[in-house]
Amino acid sequence: MATSIPTKERLKDLKEEYDHLKVDKDALLQIIDEAEIPESVYNSNAIENSTLTLKETEKILLEMEVSRDISLREVFEAKNLALVMDYVRRKAKEQELSEELILLLHQMLIGNIDESIAGRFRKEHEYVRVGTHIAPAPEHIERMLEQHLIEYSSDHDIYFIDKIAKFHLDFETIHPFNDGNGRIGRVLLNYQLLRWGFPGVIIRDKEKKTYYDAFNEYRDGQLAKKMERIVTMSLMESLHKRIAYLKANKIILLVDYAKQQQKPTPVVLNAARRQTIPAFREKGVWKIGVEAK
Repeated sequence: MATSIPTKERLKDLKEEYDHLKVDKDALLQIIDEAEIPESVYNSNAIENSTLTLKETEKILLEMEVSRDISLREVFEAKNLALVMDYVRRKAKEQELSEELILLLHQMLIGNIDESIAGRFRKEHEYVRVGTHIAPAPEHIERMLEQHLIEYSSDHDIYFIDKIAKFHLDFETIHPFNDGNGRIGRVLLNYQLLRWGFPGVIIRDKEKKTYYDAFNEYRDGQLAKKMERIVTMSLMESLHKRIAYLKANKIILLVDYAKQQQKPTPVVLNAARRQTIPAFREKGVWKIGVEAK
């Protein structure tokens, strides 16, 4: 099921407002992007069962000492993913998504962790599974990935959210690497959004069940509705956050906003999750921009 017309209109309006407000505000947007990297890294790694907390991730990226023993692998997973995300933010507008770029990003992600598999697809006899899903055999990977890249770049009549959601579902279904598929897939999703002129998004660990359900829906019935909604809601939240800062709004906690509006907090939180109010999360805490008085 494709993205609905009302949703397309909402995104169109948000994009127009964002484009209007961001003129000559590159420095501010860069600060927002850079401040968001630890949260992005934490959530993407947490989805893959990393034990690092958000605070520990922040400390590692700032080269600060962490209070408990953490494996060298988890340290490199955090640092490498941050480098990949920063690279994507800086380079996305320079080149189309390609197999060569995907391999480069994987090399950056897995380098210093496992050089034997970094920057290459699975080879003969290298099989992987995600839950009960067994990924295609290695000999089919390059052909299938090339097919999806061509499909993504050539289907000009399909709405961009639907294209991005389907590519993400297809990429994770192929699972082309021995390790790092989920993290690379979410990086590629942001790469595509950036090329469409949108900010990146955060797929959150707290919503992992819904995220995994979207893959099951696709593998069981070739339905992409859940993933389209995940991408849409994440993108609206990202736009709401940046618009609030670009407007120089006062940023307040959503619970305080609920009190101001004299509405029950659960009702306002539900509206935030549905993005029917311009709310967004920072470090997992819901906030909203209000006009400064």
